[in-house]
Parts: sequence; structure tokens; C-alpha cells
Amino acid sequence: MRFQKAITLILFLISGFLTVSAQDDEVIKVDSSIVRLNVGVVDGRGRPITSLNKENFTVYENGVKQDISRFEPTVAPFSVVMLLDMSGSTLGFRQTIRQSAFRFIDALAPEDRVAVVEFYDKVNLRNDFTTNRKIIANSINVANGQGKTQLYEAINFALDKLAKEAARRKAIIVLTDGVDSNVQNNDRKFLEKVKESDIPTAIKPETSDILNRTLNKSDAQGVTIYPLALPTGDPFKLADPTPVQIAMFSAARNRLQILAERTGGTLNTINRLDEMGRLYAAVAADLRTLYTVEYQPTNSKRDGKWREIKIEVSNPELISRTRQGYFAK
Repeated sequence: MRFQKAITLILFLISGFLTVSAQDDEVIKVDSSIVRLNVGVVDGRGRPITSLNKENFTVYENGVKQDISRFEPTVAPFSVVMLLDMSGSTLGFRQTIRQSAFRFIDALAPEDRVAVVEFYDKVNLRNDFTTNRKIIANSINVANGQGKTQLYEAINFALDKLAKEAARRKAIIVLTDGVDSNVQNNDRKFLEKVKESDIPTAIKPETSDILNRTLNKSDAQGVTIYPLALPTGDPFKLADPTPVQIAMFSAARNRLQILAERTGGTLNTINRLDEMGRLYAAVAADLRTLYTVEYQPTNSKRDGKWREIKIEVSNPELISRTRQGYFAK
């Protein structure tokens, strides 16, 4: 009898565990028909303006005015994924990466939730979203790895994590040289079939399938991506770089630029390692100046066509920045 009760108790506990796990893993679906914009506003001298309200903004899609359904001020918290490149190319300056990442965390608002993800041959979640700075700091300290760079797999992993953050404001901060190992291999194979004279302009970064899939997934959630581009892998630092090396690196950097521009972020190029901490802090400061605007497009067709977004501020002397648009898929 006692044995049967024990078995019953064990099965009950297992059932409860599975139920909790299923709830934890449940993906909160985002209404893909809603367009979310993170918007920065500065004056003529580049100083952030953080005191505007909903009535100060007007949104246009393909020239048609849209009704703003939701507005969040600059003080609203963010959910942020910090992606740390732990591939072999960063082995020589891991301590600099850690100290710079700490500066970024220190500059965030206390209510901002942060997940830390390392990537190299693998993509590992060091900690899920939390406001606990001790947990985040420990994740940064123990981040490690070597080998190849799974950049786009890491970004897509981050987007999947952010999908569970429901209606919160969302951003990805990715430290990388931009050279995804798989994409680079594809570029190399492509260039093998190209005449040497055509190599410098043969790769069209904007046509990358994995880049565009990533951008479409980001568009659906309104995630702003901030790449911090490491100086590693730059062929111009070599004595005699080949046209293929230059073309592949240029394509990788152009893809980072596209990621930033399409999502409303900025590409921050780290020319010297001692700049890393300052640029990390600058990104955190930029996050704290962003408004969030949402609207339901008057054109409800999901025809896959490009929709251009324009946002205006009531004061014509102010300058706004947001993502350029999206493909209606």
C-alpha cells in the first residue's frame, strides 16, 4: 500500500514538473499585424529629446497616415538580449569584453530585463531575462567558448527568446566582427565562380537569405538591433590581403549595417579595443532615449511587398530615427 502511494506521489510530482516546464516554454505569440517602432528623437545638435508624448508623433506607411494605437515614453523598460561573441577570434581580449559588458549593464535602467547569450560553434543561454544584476554579471564572467562563429543562429535564438517577452520593448546588443562562419563559406564558394575583376562587387549583401529571414523575424516584433563591430578579421590590417578576403569582410560588415538600419539601431564600429566600453555605454544611453510607437496598418494585405515607414515630429526642428520599413508577410 505504501509502495502504491509512493508511486502515485512520484507520478504526481513528475506530472506537475512537466506542466510547469510546458508553461515556461510556452511561446507568447505577437500579433504580426501590429507594427512596432522604437523611435529616437534629437535636436539640431544631436541632443536627445525625451519629453515628447503621443500627440507629438505622426506615422506614415507608404505615404498614408496611420493611427497610433499604443505609445510608450522613453522611461518604459526594455527586454534586452546581450549576445557575446566567444568564437576563437575573441580569445585574446576576453577580459576587455567582460569589463565593457559590465559598463553596458551599469548604464541600463534598473527595470530593464537582460538575457545573456554566448555564441561560437554553439549558442548557449547563460541566463534568461532578469533584472538581477548579480546573475547577469556572473553570466558575463563565465561566458566562454572557441571555434567558429554562429552569428545569425545566435540572433535568431535571441529573437525567439524575445518573442516570449510579449508587449515589452525589445532590443538585441550583439558584439561580433560580423563574420558568420557559414555565411562566409557560402560567400567563398560563390566567389570561386566569379571572374577576379568582378570579385570586389560580386557579393550583394542585401540578398542573403539568412539575413532577410532574420530581418523579417525582427520586423514582426519591432526589435531594435545594435551591432558592435569588433576590429578582428579586418583584411586591411594584413600586409597583402587578397580581393576575396576584402570582398567577404566587406559583405559581412555591410550585412551588419543592414541589420542596424532596417531595425532602427546603429552600427558601432570598434576601431580600437579601448573604445569598446565607451561604445557599449553609448548604446545603453541610446536605449534610454527611445520612444515606442505602435499602429495597425490601414493596408491589411500580407502581399510580401515593402512598406516604407516615415515618422514625423510636431516640431520641425527635431529629427527622428526609426526603422525604414518592413515586408508585409
